Amino acid sequence: MTENAPSFDGKEFVRTLSGSPGVYRMFDARGELLYVGKAGNLKKRVGSYFLKPRLEPRIMSMISQIARMETTLTRTEGEALLLEAQLIKSLKPRYNILLRDDKSYPYVYLSEGEDFPRIAFHRGAKTGKGKYFGPFPSAWAVRESLNHMQKIFLVRQCEDSHFRNRSRPCLQYQIGRCSAPCVGLIGTEEYRDGVRHVAMFLDGKSDAVIGELVAAMEAASAALQFERAAKLRDQVSTLKRLLAKNYVQGASADLDAIACRISGGVACVSVMYFRNGVNLGSRDFFPKLPHAADAADVLTSFIAQYYVDKPVPRELLVERALPDAGLLAQAFAERAGHEVEIKHSVRAERARFLELAAKNAEAALAARLASNETQRERFESLRDLLGLDEAPQRLECFDISHTMGEATVASCVVYGPEGPIKAQYRRYNIAGIEPGDDYAAMRQALERRFRRAAVEPSPPSALVGGEGGVRGRTSLSTAEQNAEAPLTPVLSPSDKAAAGGEGEKSTAETANLPDILLIDGGKGQVQQALDVLADLAIAGVLVVGVAKGVERRAGHETLILGASGKTLWPGPESPALHLVQSVRDEAHRFAITGHRKRRQKARDTSKLEDIAGIGAKRRAVLLKHFGGLPGVVDAGIEEIAQVKGMSRELAEKIYALLHG
Repeated sequence: MTENAPSFDGKEFVRTLSGSPGVYRMFDARGELLYVGKAGNLKKRVGSYFLKPRLEPRIMSMISQIARMETTLTRTEGEALLLEAQLIKSLKPRYNILLRDDKSYPYVYLSEGEDFPRIAFHRGAKTGKGKYFGPFPSAWAVRESLNHMQKIFLVRQCEDSHFRNRSRPCLQYQIGRCSAPCVGLIGTEEYRDGVRHVAMFLDGKSDAVIGELVAAMEAASAALQFERAAKLRDQVSTLKRLLAKNYVQGASADLDAIACRISGGVACVSVMYFRNGVNLGSRDFFPKLPHAADAADVLTSFIAQYYVDKPVPRELLVERALPDAGLLAQAFAERAGHEVEIKHSVRAERARFLELAAKNAEAALAARLASNETQRERFESLRDLLGLDEAPQRLECFDISHTMGEATVASCVVYGPEGPIKAQYRRYNIAGIEPGDDYAAMRQALERRFRRAAVEPSPPSALVGGEGGVRGRTSLSTAEQNAEAPLTPVLSPSDKAAAGGEGEKSTAETANLPDILLIDGGKGQVQQALDVLADLAIAGVLVVGVAKGVERRAGHETLILGASGKTLWPGPESPALHLVQSVRDEAHRFAITGHRKRRQKARDTSKLEDIAGIGAKRRAVLLKHFGGLPGVVDAGIEEIAQVKGMSRELAEKIYALLHG
């Protein structure tokens, strides 16, 4: 790794580089990552930025901001390509094409380590012991697969708690979708054969499954076990009908068809998934584009980032030749353990797959552009409603959620002209206030959000003229509503994009003050926001309260503007109110979800965990001795002290906590 001083000399830096393959990273003066690239020869590739006489404007703009560079050597160019993809996904450089991966892909989960494993829908972290099959393009595809598994292999899908407490077969057994292992109606070995066949089928080995079932059917028939033979025959018949219904003529066992369309500065990549000749559906992605990216660049970056942490099929079909196709295929093959081909010149069925993927991309892109246009119209309507000079570029909304004062959580959601910016959502666990005091909760959340913004310096680009210069978006009337304070520098859209980054403590985030601060509540909550901003000397933020109308119906909300207290009733037909409602509802959803998690965690946590000196082992001994927490509560100090590992001092602490 190599670092240079802020006064960066690119030509001198290039002299220090070797001709090895590797990855290079460019940083600006604030330490923010500008770009990540890979090279088969670092010296030649990095040198092309500083030794060529003419470069396109986007590259020149990026180079002018470089304060230092870092490099990481790899053994091969293929390794460099995969490392580049990993760094782009995790670090989100400003000038790279970014795949917005929501990490919500669904899987089929097959448990292990049990006599009677279960099969289930799974989404999220893979913490359970077992196998995960996927990812699938949609929840529907997973549920459809589970539905077939139930019909063909009769493997249970019930939760373990339900399974352990059955005394008679459930409805799933009665309708022929489970073999009722919970009450012993199937043996362990026979059930495990079904589980093994499920795993083989999900691995794409359906022909092998059918072969085993046919052999078992013939063996049962030869042994005069005609009832068992009939069941196996029905399984084979159902499995063949399923494959015949979903099989796509000409598709190989593993194949993805990928198409890209770009319009209006927005890119859509559509992927159609085929596994074992079965069409699993499609999924659309909208990568974030730097200026002037073409379809080949987008497809190359998408494939590298998307498959870097997912199983890659044997064939990837793309619409056009990609510059790094051979390198990608080689890198994926080494990691996957099987041959991977990236094809662009295809015919017959594969050409039709690509054509269908392209149509999906076109339709999804048209829908996204129409949605963006609607969103822009709503922002323009909000500008007109509030009397602003320009349409706002950043909205933040705060909401409070609790149950009679318990587990209070505040939420902050962020919206821009392109929609929600979920990477900058925040929740705040509220503590140290009177339970149920919404004003104090709102004040604490706002102080935590804006305190760092009050002390962090603004990025240099916000303090100079031109496109990144200071822009006062608020008209005089609006400024007067917010206590007649002078405007502070506000980032332009380009600066906001440049700031990027994630994390509650990042400079970029704290420098991004909202143009409009929405508060879910009436004049009291609005006053808390105004007080916090005044205490922190933050100006130029328009505070708007969103209060329910007299009838408390959607569309009849009242907007309360800043310190003036002026009220507006936009009405149910107002696009501006539709925008405010959607942001407010998202803040409410985000707050109540966090509140429920916090409340459940509190109820699942033993009071004994709050006592210093009581670890997991002592808690287990104590609970086992008294048969649970109620028994500990009923015990006296002397009884607790007699438990193994307990001293009288600890016993007194436990008693005081449980009876305080």
